Amino acid sequence: MLLSNTAGKGTYWRALHLARHLSFRGHELTVVATPSKRRLRFCTHLDTQSNVTLVEAPDIIGGPVRYGWDPWSLAARTVWAHKQRFDLVHGFESRPTTILPALYLQRFRGTPLVLDWCDWFGRGGSVEERPSWLIRVLLGRIETFFEENFRVWADGTSVINQFLYLRATELGVPSETIVHLPNGSDISGLRPIPKTEARTAVGLPLDVPIIGYIGAIFHRDAQLMSQAFDKILLSEPKARLLLAGYCNANVEEMVSQPAAVWRTGRLSYEQINNYLAACDIFWLPLRDSGANRGRFPLKINDYMAVGRPVVATSVGEVADLIRQGGFGSVTADQPDEIAVAVVSLLHNPAEGERMGSRAREIAETELSWERMSLKLEGFYHKVLRGDWK
Repeated sequence: MLLSNTAGKGTYWRALHLARHLSFRGHELTVVATPSKRRLRFCTHLDTQSNVTLVEAPDIIGGPVRYGWDPWSLAARTVWAHKQRFDLVHGFESRPTTILPALYLQRFRGTPLVLDWCDWFGRGGSVEERPSWLIRVLLGRIETFFEENFRVWADGTSVINQFLYLRATELGVPSETIVHLPNGSDISGLRPIPKTEARTAVGLPLDVPIIGYIGAIFHRDAQLMSQAFDKILLSEPKARLLLAGYCNANVEEMVSQPAAVWRTGRLSYEQINNYLAACDIFWLPLRDSGANRGRFPLKINDYMAVGRPVVATSVGEVADLIRQGGFGSVTADQPDEIAVAVVSLLHNPAEGERMGSRAREIAETELSWERMSLKLEGFYHKVLRGDWK
């Protein structure tokens, strides 16, 4: 499994959870990622929870361009790939440091290639969320080229949602070579904990409503979240917004009461469970954009795993999941409507508890990583057999 993401962030978790569960079924998996800190040499070790081999590839460029664009990493990964023997290579996204070593294995080693598409990066996608117009124009063209031009070269394609399924077919990828593979839920690493117990463990007060959000966020989504939170404070002045883990947006400067925003900073995976379980409600205030329609945020699976209700805007496949699963509320991407839905759930804890139980139930069944890995294993066998050739 080749990916350009940093170890411990974003799509890395998608690859690692799939790899772990395939490993539990007796397969040998290697996950190659970008290191958290720049390094000149490869670093290889075993995953602590499985027999998955974790490889951090070298890179030399700093800043955002290191994630998939570093020429040293590209060269090192290709040389590394030349020395390997795999039955199949799975590239997560198609930036140069992923797609070019993967294509080398496919063309010169005869290794079947599966390409994963779990974010819409290029034109119309997340590149449009970049603050600089120059980056949007220049990076957008390059990003789009690599995102779109190699899809038809893959022997199989995994997509995170139906939106990207349609995008892939529009680019010429045969529908029979595509598998719909949403993110799963880590039901063993994250579990429901009583709020009183969780808040006591992390030192949070017991008598305030807490709305939770985990991870990074686009700037326009952060603005929407801040506007909705200000509306909530008008009727629930004791409410607090908990930003768990790393959050890239300075939400405190966007709200009327900065002290009402609590930020944990980076957390170990073990700490995340208590902070998430300390929340009454989670939310996904997403603007209706191409970037948000083209993804399936892993945070929704974390919310479900700890058994809490979710308020989300009507954007993308996550909204359909919440509606069909009945474990939260879906609103328009308007601050007033989001605030009303959140306050309504805060005032009805019994309903919130019912929704939370339903969320955990779905996480344990339909959206578990075990089920997703079984689906992927079956797809791998089809690719290896060449069922559509």
